[in-house]
Amino acid sequence: MRASQRARGEDVALVDSLLSADARRRSSGVRFDELRAEQKALGKLIPKASADEKAELLKKASQLAADVKAADAERDAADAETQELLLQLGNLVHPDVPVGGEEDFVTLETHGEIRDFTAEGFEPKDHLELGTLLGAIDVERGAKVSGSRFYFLTGVGALLELALVNAAMAQATAAGFTPMLTPALVRPQSMAGTGFLGQAAQDVYHLDKDDLYLVGTSEVALAAYHMDEILDADRLPLRYAGFSPCFRREAGSHGKDTRGIFRVHQFDKVEMFSYVAPEDSQAEHQRLLEWEKQWLTSLELPFRVIDVASADLGSSASRKFDCEAWIPTQGKYRELTSTSDCTEFQSRRLQIRVRDGKQVKPLATLNGTLCAVPRTIVAILENHQQADGSVRVPEVLRPYLGGREVLEPVAK
Repeated sequence: MRASQRARGEDVALVDSLLSADARRRSSGVRFDELRAEQKALGKLIPKASADEKAELLKKASQLAADVKAADAERDAADAETQELLLQLGNLVHPDVPVGGEEDFVTLETHGEIRDFTAEGFEPKDHLELGTLLGAIDVERGAKVSGSRFYFLTGVGALLELALVNAAMAQATAAGFTPMLTPALVRPQSMAGTGFLGQAAQDVYHLDKDDLYLVGTSEVALAAYHMDEILDADRLPLRYAGFSPCFRREAGSHGKDTRGIFRVHQFDKVEMFSYVAPEDSQAEHQRLLEWEKQWLTSLELPFRVIDVASADLGSSASRKFDCEAWIPTQGKYRELTSTSDCTEFQSRRLQIRVRDGKQVKPLATLNGTLCAVPRTIVAILENHQQADGSVRVPEVLRPYLGGREVLEPVAK
């Protein structure tokens, strides 16, 4: 655990503080049990005692009652401290994860060909220029209505989102996922249980009056769906594909991706989520990655797969793979999908267990983004644009766009 904290770039001393608090929790629990047993034994003696003995025993009983109460309070305080420290601790980092920060990832594979627009005789437009030409994106009115990093998808932009969502859900359903429409507001225990109230808390919207949180991903609701339940082993794996609006404050991203809709406060997303036996989590992680690769390949996008470095994992992930699509006007790959193996981290916090014969134990949870809509629209518009500002529609989306093969400009 110390090595894992060190790899994450987080406080190693937290492990020792947790062990110390847990030792106090255990010792105070033993002390409480001993005093309570003594109190019960004394209670049985009092009715049988003589008058002289009874007075002394009652005096002792009064002192024991005070000691039991104090021990109970000490045990509760130590338990609360232990739980508080435990919630600050990230998941154990998988030993194969590259150690380092955001730029220390390892590229595992690259797919598709990057277009040479110069050879085609024109300079590529960025997604906002294209979205304006197509009558698909309106960020000015989004800012007027809601502030910066908000937007309207209009006309073919709205239709393109619906096509993406339907196509992604069709792929997920064909792969055996149960489609889900999930709540966008969740209780604190759901948010904390999935690991989003630690280092990620600054990025979360909170409704103080109702003590509810707006989710940044349907992963939260899908993870908490079986909270406080014991599942039968023969039901595993359980796979859900959740669609929901997502909300992120984007704290700390001032000045980054301010143009267009790549980094926004509200967006829609299709998320895959799996419950599996702990020993199957690594194999399931590879399956989720393959489904993400299948999706991006069907959209005819050039992309690469990276093994995310330890300090960039987020608290709940033991290992994470990102698929990054090529964005022509930025001249670099940018994250479009991500899949994380959270092992038993979330299930322990959410009290989700599996019954295998006579044994009851935590299970493993995994998540994988299939389609984060705005970023996918960015990648499609820029990679499939044509010289006249029109955009070729990938074949997989055409059935969901009335057979349309090209999105045509509506304004010069």
